[in-house]
Amino acid sequence: MASEATQPASTTTRLRRTLTLWDLILYGVIVIQPTAPMSVFGVLSDRGRGHVVTTILLAMIGMLFTAISYGRMARAYPSAGSAFTYVGQEINPALGYVTGWSMVMDYMLNPMICIIWCSKAAMNFAPGVPYFAWAIFFCVVFTGLNLRGIKTSARVNAALAAFMGVVITIFFVSAARYIFGHPHDGTSFFTRPFYDPQTFRVGAVLGGTSIAVLTYIGFDGISTLSEEAENPRRNILLATVLTCVVIGVLSAMEVYAAQLVWPATQAFPDVDTAFVHISGRAAGPWFFAVMNITLLVANFGSGMGAQLGAARLLYGMGRSNALPKSFFGAVDAKRRIPRNNVIFVGLVALGGAFLLSYALGAEMLNFGALIAFMGVNVAALIRYYLRADEKKLTYLLPPVLGFLICLLLWLNLSTPAKIAGVIWMAAGIAFGAWKTRGFRSDLVDFEIPADVEG
Repeated sequence: MASEATQPASTTTRLRRTLTLWDLILYGVIVIQPTAPMSVFGVLSDRGRGHVVTTILLAMIGMLFTAISYGRMARAYPSAGSAFTYVGQEINPALGYVTGWSMVMDYMLNPMICIIWCSKAAMNFAPGVPYFAWAIFFCVVFTGLNLRGIKTSARVNAALAAFMGVVITIFFVSAARYIFGHPHDGTSFFTRPFYDPQTFRVGAVLGGTSIAVLTYIGFDGISTLSEEAENPRRNILLATVLTCVVIGVLSAMEVYAAQLVWPATQAFPDVDTAFVHISGRAAGPWFFAVMNITLLVANFGSGMGAQLGAARLLYGMGRSNALPKSFFGAVDAKRRIPRNNVIFVGLVALGGAFLLSYALGAEMLNFGALIAFMGVNVAALIRYYLRADEKKLTYLLPPVLGFLICLLLWLNLSTPAKIAGVIWMAAGIAFGAWKTRGFRSDLVDFEIPADVEG
């Protein structure tokens, strides 16, 4: 009788395992967005001296090894899906705290770079309105909608993804017509986006690759669906890796076509919105407007989600007393959202939009992301190789290679990004040390939301 009485309760607490492998891959592609490399194209071209395709593919290799580590760690922690949990549990709670603090940097910077990009895109339509006015406008809209608790539905997200797919298809067709409708200088014209001997520099390409990582940010979100996936031990790992491959190949095709339409030797009217100008050259003013709206909508949705995600993260830290609980741990009674944090993140993002460039903001975001990725690779190495009874090469190589590639990319971030990142990390470590009396007492186990990056 006792077992019969408890059975309904146990079954009601379980999530339904209905997501197939392809469902997971589709989710990952939508979260990352099929237009991912377009917003950052100009910055990549400038930093990589025209080798955008090469930087995208190199970043994909590094992310593939890291994706394997994420997929494997999701087996051990199927409901967590956060780098700070993996590092804190497998290596050391203090290092988990440091990893978590690096992720805070990502979450706080994401809405900022979206405000910058949306403002630059809006200026393409209304150049008479100054940048600062657009930045304030988008900050107010992001904050206002999040304070009202407005969220996009799954149907809206799917419709937006389908629309982006149509726009990308039009771009490929238009780019092909433009490329083959204009003269070029033979075979080297088609290989130059991969390797141009006149401009190739290893340091420049690695620097560009460190920014290209931004294209893949969000693939780790697949691990949060472990409790709803069919055969999660197999499918989460496969979906995470295949999502990186799909995004990497699609992104490489997009930037390859873009580089053929607009060679790196020609300057862009605006580096931040370079892809919009490329689209205009490929198909005319009408497509300039369509692509501008498409990327504006994509960054608008990403910025809103990032702001709410950062607010949730700060709420988790406030609730756990890692930050002042009276402010960061408060929830609006009516709308059930961390109102103080939404406003706080909005103000920080607006301040950053005035002080930083899109390129520097993107690199600072990757500063924190690459630290988290290195931590996950080390955690996977410790759990599945060093602590395993049987030492398998397949459990050794991916995390080691993933760590080394991420470290190399992290070292090749720009000096200003590294200085700003080190200051941020030092402040976090100092705060953690003060909070725990030199890390002698228990560290907080704050929560990282899993639905914002992309």
